[in-house]
Amino acid sequence: MMKRLTIITICLLAFTGLSAQELANFAGRQPVISPEIKGGEITFRVSAPYADTVKLNGSWMAGFRSAVDMKKDEAGLWSATIPTPTPELYTYSFIVDGLSTTDPNNVLMQKDGTRYLSVLLVPGDVTANYFEAKNRGNLSQVWYDSPTLEMNRRMFVYTPYGYETSTTKYPVLYLLHGAGGDEDAWSTMGRTCQIMDNLIEKKLAKPMLVVMPNGNPGQQAARTQLIPEKPFDRANPGMANAYVNSIVKDIVPYIEKNYKVIAKPSSRAIAGLSMGGGHTISCTNLYPGFFQYICPLSMGIRVNDENKARYDAEFRGVKKAGYKLYWIACGDSDFLIESARSLDATLTRLGMKHTFFVNSGGHTWTNWRIYLNNFAPLLFK
Repeated sequence: MMKRLTIITICLLAFTGLSAQELANFAGRQPVISPEIKGGEITFRVSAPYADTVKLNGSWMAGFRSAVDMKKDEAGLWSATIPTPTPELYTYSFIVDGLSTTDPNNVLMQKDGTRYLSVLLVPGDVTANYFEAKNRGNLSQVWYDSPTLEMNRRMFVYTPYGYETSTTKYPVLYLLHGAGGDEDAWSTMGRTCQIMDNLIEKKLAKPMLVVMPNGNPGQQAARTQLIPEKPFDRANPGMANAYVNSIVKDIVPYIEKNYKVIAKPSSRAIAGLSMGGGHTISCTNLYPGFFQYICPLSMGIRVNDENKARYDAEFRGVKKAGYKLYWIACGDSDFLIESARSLDATLTRLGMKHTFFVNSGGHTWTNWRIYLNNFAPLLFK
């Protein structure tokens, strides 16, 4: 009998076009609200009448394996109420009889590579720019040819509010993701569009384009596009810095040909987190003067007797070519903090003006969103 009811439900969903929640409302059942922020507490709910155990796992919890047991009522609705954590963007999931699943009643989702998680966005000063602004720009998925990598690739391009009707030419920030990410990492997890919309609307940042490419040279696009990947031999000396070269030789020329932008070094910025921070350093060292604003995040260099002379020569090249901003950022508990300190020390020793922004926390999107909020207002001033 239960299987028959399940099949009937699936058929109703398919043929009526109703969502599960709309079908529940149509049947006279109370809607399930999750998460619900109320009176300093948050309640999470999920309907799982035949489950034996349901747990809540959230990124605000102390350990990766931490979880809160949820309680079941007579109708099979599981719930858990917790004190509202400090304002931030968190992710969470339900563990139903040992199987991790997203919250079916929460439309706010986040894609991390190939993993999807439900999102809890707690309002507050820290998250003020993570919500939608009144005046919103556009995010485009752009395919371009990359002769350097010998493939057609995809990148995401943010254009500010009013771009389409404006005759103004804009500066460009090239924003690079970390290992495990792809071209939609910064827009999905970094809330780049929301942050830029808010900063521009508040006149804290200049209107600019933000270009977010895929930093995995063997991929045409994110793996969710189901496009086969190209084998990429990182040990091949001929492929060294192939992606970094493609930024300067393929991506920037495409943007400057197809968008209303200012094609000058003084109107180009490059920033990246973790692996993307390494790409930022490599790109600006290989092509000194090409980008005038340089922002490596949660990344640095490892200096030893063998590479010290090479690094000194490269950074002296950056200094000679000139730049307007060199902005480093890293969390004090980030596993790459020592490499960031080495970069800071090298720039200091060579007499290169820069900022070293150190805050609490580790190698997380919590920090990378903060960094974007902090350095974007400094660009193109």
